[in-house]
Amino acid sequence: MRVVIAGGHGKIALRLERLLAAGGHEPVGIVRRPEQEADLRAAGAEAVVLDLESASVGEVAAALEGADAAVFAAGAGPGSGTARKDTVDRAAAVLFADAAEAAGVRRFLIVSSMGADARHEGDDVFDAYLRAKGAADDAVRSRPGLDWTILRPGMLTDDAGTGLVRLEVATGRGPVPRDDVAAVLAELLDTPATAGLTLELVTGPTPVSVAVKDIAGN
Repeated sequence: MRVVIAGGHGKIALRLERLLAAGGHEPVGIVRRPEQEADLRAAGAEAVVLDLESASVGEVAAALEGADAAVFAAGAGPGSGTARKDTVDRAAAVLFADAAEAAGVRRFLIVSSMGADARHEGDDVFDAYLRAKGAADDAVRSRPGLDWTILRPGMLTDDAGTGLVRLEVATGRGPVPRDDVAAVLAELLDTPATAGLTLELVTGPTPVSVAVKDIAGN
């Protein structure tokens, strides 16, 4: 399976690329800077240098050509201001969805955030982030050409993954290691029956593969 990942140099994306490569898949990461290519190669991924804040739909669709799935894992990052929450967390996600439809890539995963809501109120940067992620999720849900799954992790940590999670429509707040987020994404890619679901994810009692199979069967 050829999987194109937006935000390919991010902490979750690099973990996902390693998992996919180890599983015999072909991960492709979209990165903003050429100096990031070496890290992707080390993770077993192909790199495409493309800035999603300035690229056209056609340019991104070209990067997606021939892919079996697309994963939006990009983000403006914790040090960014309100403007980039909109241009990356919302607009780049919408662009990536547009490009996936144009390239005929139906399977589409987006890494969102617990609490994401386009109508969220507040004037802080984090409030803008939640609005941007919520608007991106709404845009993805509106696409008839995509078999989308939205994953909303809780508080992300760099702790070692446990492989044990809660994956439900509503889990309540809690932490989750990025290792386990990547593992869930890899499992979701292999589980097309999760299309059309918006799921929350925190650390829990259930092995990742079982949690994904359970939610797919509900």
